[in-house]
Amino acid sequence: MIRKLLGAVALSGLLAASALAADNKPAIVFDIGGKFDKSFNESMFNGAEKFKGETSVAYGEFEIANEAQREQAIRNFADQGFSPIIAAGFAQAAAVEKVAKEYPELKFAIIDMVVDLPNVESIVFNEHEGSYLVGMLAGMSSKSGTVSFVGGMDIPLIRKFACGYVQGVKAAKPDAKVIQNMTGDTGAAWNDPVKGGEITKGQISQGSDVVYAAAGATGLGVLKAAAEAKILSIGVDANQNYLYPGQVLSSMMKRVDVAVYDVMKNGVDGFKPGIQALGLAQDGVGYALDEHNKALVSADMQAKVEAAKADIIAGKIQVHDYMADNKCPVE
Repeated sequence: MIRKLLGAVALSGLLAASALAADNKPAIVFDIGGKFDKSFNESMFNGAEKFKGETSVAYGEFEIANEAQREQAIRNFADQGFSPIIAAGFAQAAAVEKVAKEYPELKFAIIDMVVDLPNVESIVFNEHEGSYLVGMLAGMSSKSGTVSFVGGMDIPLIRKFACGYVQGVKAAKPDAKVIQNMTGDTGAAWNDPVKGGEITKGQISQGSDVVYAAAGATGLGVLKAAAEAKILSIGVDANQNYLYPGQVLSSMMKRVDVAVYDVMKNGVDGFKPGIQALGLAQDGVGYALDEHNKALVSADMQAKVEAAKADIIAGKIQVHDYMADNKCPVE
């Protein structure tokens, strides 16, 4: 009797796993820069791996090498019946929209852009809120009174990071100077660490002693150049504090790993079409504090940042969103 019971339990477990696998066949299309960029793409990869580790459900994946592959990759997964299909980055919006219209029975998700279709979940973040907090840390840490920002591709989304950062810097040090540079105006701007390092060196020559990178894999060059020059840097998307312990002031955390995990875990039946906006209130963005940077962030600095965080969530501090009007009230 016990043996039969155990066999029945084992069989029901296998059937449940089979049902999950059959109903939930997720795939992810990474953006230019690759899944091991230690930033945006890698954070998405970590979320997918967490899902796979917990459920034993495999997922499809593709790393695009050029712009033309975006639609090809998404369509290829759709042809094979993958669902939900998750696209990384704003630049995949047109491809997602086109393929999702042709496959209304499948589910799609895109991160960092909105595609208004009934079978698409659009996940966006309040990057300006998290950038405000690390901007405060930069302002409080700067000895020269000059800090800087290195963006990837020059688009409104990255200007949104920069604008939030400037507001935070000015809140902590009103007379601070903020130098801003973008890496380029094509997708290659996300994967050029050499140029990122060169830009950073130029900013250092102008007096910057804290630099914030929002540039994908290009940011790795920013952090490296800052560490070599013995100035502080700020990472982005994933927690990059460990890359140069004692030199990375903090990282602006953007929890795309959680977003990907949730989409995969919700699968087809729990799919949430529409816009999901994740900010400080939803723990979608924040700043990283760990053993690698604890000596750089004093208790007083942390208390001030936490107070600002609470005020932003409560609506007492309004951080301007550059994408609302393509303007920044402070420079």
